Amino acid sequence: MSNKQTNWRRITDSKIIAILRCENGDQLLHVAEALHAGGIDAIEITFTVPNALQIIETVADQLGDKILLGAGTVLDAETARSAMLAGAQFFVSPGISCSMIEMCRRYDKLVFPGALTPTEIMTAWEMGCDAIKIFPSDVGGPKHLKALKGPFPQIPMVPTGGINVSNINQFFAAGAIAVGAGGSLAPKSAIESGDFDLIRKNAESFMNALTN
Repeated sequence: MSNKQTNWRRITDSKIIAILRCENGDQLLHVAEALHAGGIDAIEITFTVPNALQIIETVADQLGDKILLGAGTVLDAETARSAMLAGAQFFVSPGISCSMIEMCRRYDKLVFPGALTPTEIMTAWEMGCDAIKIFPSDVGGPKHLKALKGPFPQIPMVPTGGINVSNINQFFAAGAIAVGAGGSLAPKSAIESGDFDLIRKNAESFMNALTN
């Protein structure tokens, strides 16, 4: 099994991608540790975080293979490549960037571009992405995802936006292979105040919700 296949299995097994987005990234290593302690292995650090590249490198160095580290809000090929060199293993974008998808395919990395409409999904899939990030998924909710899966049953979809412990199973019932969750897992207030115990408990709540 290739490294990419192993990483894909980790995402589909863990089912939850924690998305870290905040104004100050100094605490994100501890946040990642808390999420991992709560049972979440796939963690995405977005490029909206100041010094995101340095933080990705630090988290990759400190946590290594304990987690599957991804880069989010990747808007172009140059950003994708720099994140690869820093240690990111999967790459997520809010929309479709041809150059970013091509870069990830060149280096055999998982890539999840964002899409919301059937045309966008077809465009991204034809470019050779591994899954589609349905974003923002809180606009149409599980019903929108279910409607998209009708004509595209073969395309893996990862809804992101508005996912919480109350609705997570509705998204899986609608056809998600994994979900992306941000503020409901690691609220900015908890990150800024260093309330890592709350973040760990949130992760545990998400994981427990999957088994019930």
